[in-house]
Amino acid sequence: MTDFFHGIPKIAYEGPDTENEFAYRHYNPDEVILGKRMEDHLRFAVAYWHSFAWPGGDPFGGQTFQRPWFGDTMDLAKLKADVAFEMFDILGVPFFCFHDADARPEGATFAESRRNLEAITDYFGEKMQTSRTRLLWGTANLFSHRRWMSGAATNPDPDVYAYAAATVKANMDATHKLGGANYVLWGGREGYETLLNTDLGIEAQNAGRFLTQVVEYKHRIGFKGTILIEPKPQEPSKHQYDYDVATVFGFLQRFGLEKEVKVNIEQGHAILAGHSFEHEIALAASLGIFGSIDMNRNDYQSGWDTDQFPNNHAEKTLAFYEILRAGGYTTGGTNFDAKVRRQSLDPEDLILAHVGGMDTCARALKSAARMWEDGELEALRTARYVGWDTARARKMLEGRLEDAAAMVEAEGLEPQPRSGRQERLENLVNRYV
Repeated sequence: MTDFFHGIPKIAYEGPDTENEFAYRHYNPDEVILGKRMEDHLRFAVAYWHSFAWPGGDPFGGQTFQRPWFGDTMDLAKLKADVAFEMFDILGVPFFCFHDADARPEGATFAESRRNLEAITDYFGEKMQTSRTRLLWGTANLFSHRRWMSGAATNPDPDVYAYAAATVKANMDATHKLGGANYVLWGGREGYETLLNTDLGIEAQNAGRFLTQVVEYKHRIGFKGTILIEPKPQEPSKHQYDYDVATVFGFLQRFGLEKEVKVNIEQGHAILAGHSFEHEIALAASLGIFGSIDMNRNDYQSGWDTDQFPNNHAEKTLAFYEILRAGGYTTGGTNFDAKVRRQSLDPEDLILAHVGGMDTCARALKSAARMWEDGELEALRTARYVGWDTARARKMLEGRLEDAAAMVEAEGLEPQPRSGRQERLENLVNRYV
């Protein structure tokens, strides 16, 4: 045991009326909702990078956190793991997620970095023997080091592509060894800053081949988890090839991977792409590629990806409604890709941020479940499209353009607009939140 969280109790469910800030008001893991335990609906995960590796900097200021495990040695990496698993146990979360660079010291060579990753993977495995927390997904950091400044799979230098392949292979091996449920690829530098030095055709072909190689390797090693891509439109690159769900689906179709790869959708990235979170989830589900989510929020005054913890259950209700509508998670979950503010220095802040985020999501899930169970919203949606559930409509779709045109004149069709009833539907949703 470390003393970092000394005096902080394990967080238990005490109900909405509790005055204990170190308690869950809405997250009751054993509460049954729509025939499934709340914990199994939400599948919460802690992000290793924001909670244990982020130093508290921003574009205008450096480190504000003084964590006892900060440093580039294996002993400190193990201390970080000790603290992390203590927090997992305090929160009672079923999962965590990590990048390689979050967990292991950087070596002088790739081989040394790989050995460090293998050592910390074994240490994670030892910790997991006495913890209920499992690995939701692993991933590789292909964006922070200067070698990735021009991309990884899309880099103009073939040697960087090779280094990226070696890095992903090592992290897939670690994820597989730890029984991870998914493996995520986030192309933080897979884009461009100027077209003046960019060949879009070469970069897209290389990115497609890289992802194909990842899928092929997954099958060779017998990894049963899901390969996920996390869309993001910009920041740090001017434009990224995984801009949003629709762009990713087009990319997957182009390379014949739409049956092999799904998406991990982040709230903040959806907003940056000009969409709502629920839109991206609904679209992914309709395309058959919904996998998992990164839960956070942006500061809507700043206009960039601030990765704050969610605190507005009404805002999240429609996101969880779309997840329920899609049938819920399979291998995915709700990963808190969120960080405390750089002024939130204390261990208690780290715990309470997750408590608040988990309660927000639990409250949103309960609202979404009531709305789904009552069925009024779905009934109104179905009624709007009822005309398409007829032999006449199906015949029109199966026929020719001129057949539909002839029907208009033969039947004297003069269709009149029908209300979309948006305000009525918004009022309906507000009754549940």
